[in-house]
Amino acid sequence: QVQPVESGGGSVQAGGSLRLSCTTSRLTYCMGWFRQAPGKEREGVARITSNGSTDYVNTVKGRFTISRDNAKNTVYLQMNALKPDDTATYYCAEGDRDICGIGDRFFSYWGQGTQVTVSS
Repeated sequence: QVQPVESGGGSVQAGGSLRLSCTTSRLTYCMGWFRQAPGKEREGVARITSNGSTDYVNTVKGRFTISRDNAKNTVYLQMNALKPDDTATYYCAEGDRDICGIGDRFFSYWGQGTQVTVSS
């Protein structure tokens, strides 16, 4: 399994938008996005299954959208109305089972991460 590769991070002002991309050798049933801010634990942000079912952590609901393009082996995270609290390194993750959720236990492969910085 090739490690997922994230891209699309950067620096934006509060209220701005970014779209993260994650490309891998093949999309699995469960794909997700996590983030980790300095001094904090990694948290699940969003997940999506192969049939398009999605779930989000409460703090991003209504602002972030996860999607996948199976033909391109790519998963996206569209982030709108960004806040300084969204500042973190964002990681793409792949599950290797036929169950899916936002927690770490559902995922087995992780990318190197892409930095997102939101200034006030």
